[in-house]
Amino acid sequence: MTSRAHARGLFAAAAALVLAGVTGWTVAPTASADTTPAPAAAPATVETFSYPDAQRILAERGITLTRGDGGITLTDCADGNYQIKLGAITPDKTDGDVVCFKAPGASGYLALSIPDAYRIHTYDRSIRASLSTNQQPVETVDVAANTSKGIGQSIDPNAPAVVLELRVTGSSTALPTPQPTDPKLAFAAKLNIGNGKRACTATLVDRSWLLTAASCFTDTPDNLSTVTAGAPKDKTTATIGRTDLTNTTAGAVIDVVELVPHQDRDLVMARLATPVDGINPAVLSTAAPTAGESLRALGFGRTVTDWVPTKLHTNTHIAGVITTTGVDTTPAAGQAPICQGDAGAPVIREVNGKSELVAVSSRSWQGGCLGAPVAETRTDAFNSRVDNIASWVQQTRAKSLGWKTQALVRSDDNLYFATRLYDGSWTPYEDVQAAAGNIGGVRAVATAGINTSTHIIALGGDGHLHYAIRNLDGIWAQRFVDLNIALNDLGNITQVSISPIGDNLHVVVVADDFLFHTVRNGAGQWSGFGVVTDAAGPLKGITSISAAGAAGGDLHIAAVSGGKIYHTLRNAAGSWGAWGSVADAAGATAPVTAVAISRQSLDLNLAFIASDGQYHTLRWANGSWQPVASLGGVIGNVIGTSISAAPFDTDAQFAIATTDNKVLLTARHADGTWAAPETLNLTSIPGNHTGTMITSSL
Repeated sequence: MTSRAHARGLFAAAAALVLAGVTGWTVAPTASADTTPAPAAAPATVETFSYPDAQRILAERGITLTRGDGGITLTDCADGNYQIKLGAITPDKTDGDVVCFKAPGASGYLALSIPDAYRIHTYDRSIRASLSTNQQPVETVDVAANTSKGIGQSIDPNAPAVVLELRVTGSSTALPTPQPTDPKLAFAAKLNIGNGKRACTATLVDRSWLLTAASCFTDTPDNLSTVTAGAPKDKTTATIGRTDLTNTTAGAVIDVVELVPHQDRDLVMARLATPVDGINPAVLSTAAPTAGESLRALGFGRTVTDWVPTKLHTNTHIAGVITTTGVDTTPAAGQAPICQGDAGAPVIREVNGKSELVAVSSRSWQGGCLGAPVAETRTDAFNSRVDNIASWVQQTRAKSLGWKTQALVRSDDNLYFATRLYDGSWTPYEDVQAAAGNIGGVRAVATAGINTSTHIIALGGDGHLHYAIRNLDGIWAQRFVDLNIALNDLGNITQVSISPIGDNLHVVVVADDFLFHTVRNGAGQWSGFGVVTDAAGPLKGITSISAAGAAGGDLHIAAVSGGKIYHTLRNAAGSWGAWGSVADAAGATAPVTAVAISRQSLDLNLAFIASDGQYHTLRWANGSWQPVASLGGVIGNVIGTSISAAPFDTDAQFAIATTDNKVLLTARHADGTWAAPETLNLTSIPGNHTGTMITSSL
């Protein structure tokens, strides 16, 4: 027996080294769960997949259980509820030299070290075992369901085997029917980080973004500075829309491709490789938690009895101490604590039957959780507040495709930028001059979307044109540059309009009563401003212009001169047509003050404001303008000061700045119907709103 015990020790040591080399895991001794000193702060609740109570099991039974995915767990052979049984000579003779494991699902793995194993029995599960002998450093053995296979000394008395890993490869019986997903909680997601390295819970807050704990993405949860913006260091997938993870017909599994950590709390936004549709994202609360308030904590983490549950669990928690960045909670009577794997979990309140996201789980003492120290009785947790960071979430959401409209709002001499997201919400307004460069005020502005970037031409307080580019991620790829200096001095500029055609940006301006045109190609090269003469003009006294690209590469320009509308086009070859009057088709009974033109599929839409407060729209089809509808019938009896237009999918969108300091947004659909007008919330912008330019995603 002494030699056998000595062999077991040698094989256990060898198994640890082999396991580390084969799987990439670092195997090192850890302190006993019962004697680990309590940390100064509650530990992070990130699931690391280390086997619960592994040190106690080793001390009591001589079995080394390292880590796994929760699909295979040690159980008592006496209760008969097991799918795998190992015959092994263990120090604990009370087990009759057998070690049993539950494997309730169709998958599962467990890294372990059991020396002197000699037979594997399976019940309703097919498995693959990795083992080491003194003849083979590592070999695998497949055991079909409801069979047994000899290994180690049962085959060769001189070749004792150490079982290093068990993996379920199939099932011979029907598994329990998965539960359908609760649509009210479908926004809860499970994160798999590093292919089983760590696991957390997350919340879908946008079709492309999750909100979770930053501590999920670092090997040192106490040092969040290692979580940097960009791609996650470890491959990360999110399972979304499955409150029962075994229900593979629901929801989706999507890669996480970008992280945006928050600066002052344990939070990170995680962007999905592809957007999720059909699942309602969680709504962020705008009301702070209050002491004594009942909240619900949702998570996929451990419970009192389960290591890696397959179902989302919810428990009621009571809010305690509240700070600027977080809220402490404790379980309500009879409710479970927050455990490992619940990091990043949504903490919600119910308002009229709807969920509002109040906080995100971060840390917990985990008293009573599976694998927690027996002496630990504390159950309170700390959660990062999200009700006071809505602007950060909105700005981050706007960094990916899915936005419908971007608005440039002129207010007195300044300029503000905002994005309307797919769900209709708007990001906070950004001071453009503060972000892209001070140009001494803004007298006029035009904007256009090319691919995923927003291009802006602004007439500064110096009378010069300035050009900037804002990327999808919110970074200004180009701060304002002076086009008059870069190209040529245009003199007294009064009007500006721009339009994309493919990757080219066309710029049209009025300076000293002449019309000028230039093109910036996709490589960033400018053609230089040229006077538009010959067939196209010039018109005199132009007070409003608007340009739009159309099918075939034509550039259309609408201009107001002497209170009337005129139109010309530049074909794809660069030739200009003659100005033609739009007066007959427009049917305006008063002088026109502003005009806007926009592409809509293969046609164009033109809208204008007349001095009598009337609004009209025309459609360009088959080479002529045709009356469509009175826009005034859509937006009501308001007096507009400016109008702009932009395409979105098959719609033509219009924005009207009004004399009562508001901006109305509406759209004409392809079938000729109109969207109900929306009033932009401009209360956060100081001053008088003198105009709004809109641009749409392409």
